[in-house]
Amino acid sequence: MTGIDIDILLEQLIGIIETEYADIVIDCEIINGKMRVYLTEGSTLDIWYSRRMEGRYAYHWERRHLNGTIYRWDNAKHEAWKNILGYPHHFHEDEDRQVRGSLLPHNPVEDIKYILNYVRDIINRGYGINKP
Repeated sequence: MTGIDIDILLEQLIGIIETEYADIVIDCEIINGKMRVYLTEGSTLDIWYSRRMEGRYAYHWERRHLNGTIYRWDNAKHEAWKNILGYPHHFHEDEDRQVRGSLLPHNPVEDIKYILNYVRDIINRGYGINKP
């Protein structure tokens, strides 16, 4: 994300999200420099890009209140995940300690499309209240 203005990027992503994912998205807002996406089944997706450490990101889908799960794609350099393919990029699936390599394309626009397609698939399969 070299030389990208984070505020412009977030506005661009809102346009994509509201247009291409209206079936699963209720609203988007920017809060303290990060974006929060409100989803139809009652969860939220937070999108954060560091303004101080170029290239740092986190996409966090919070579902603990629905079925006890979280999903997070990030590139924090946690020692515990140093042996994961693609380190430091990794994916927390269902819970914080369940981690595997990330399949994100590492382009903010393509990343958000990948993530929201993943979210759409889970919502459409009915993984709302009870863990599958």
